[in-house]
Amino acid sequence: MFGGGGTQTLPGLGGFKVALDAMEGIRRQWACEVSPHGIRVVTIVSGGVAEGIPDDFPAKEEISAALRESTLLGRTATLDDVAHVAAFVASDRARTMTSATVNISCGAIVDP
Repeated sequence: MFGGGGTQTLPGLGGFKVALDAMEGIRRQWACEVSPHGIRVVTIVSGGVAEGIPDDFPAKEEISAALRESTLLGRTATLDDVAHVAAFVASDRARTMTSATVNISCGAIVDP
């Protein structure tokens, strides 16, 4: 799963924040349901991938800047970062991970 919520919330997120938190509940429940079949369920939380915003989107620069400013590292995850983490999580090297969240938010979402 790609998305997921954290303990933080911001004004203006409305139902989107509710949906992200619901994804976390679904992840936990799916893990309980499918783990006996050897299936693992992991959420990758990015806090936003600025690179994924289309170049012709009118507010791209403002959104990208806001995403960067919300991080502790001063940058956002890239699409390559997402791909590398997803490949790791799907690999046998992560075979012990299930019902877990992998945080690649560059510190925008601080784990509790």
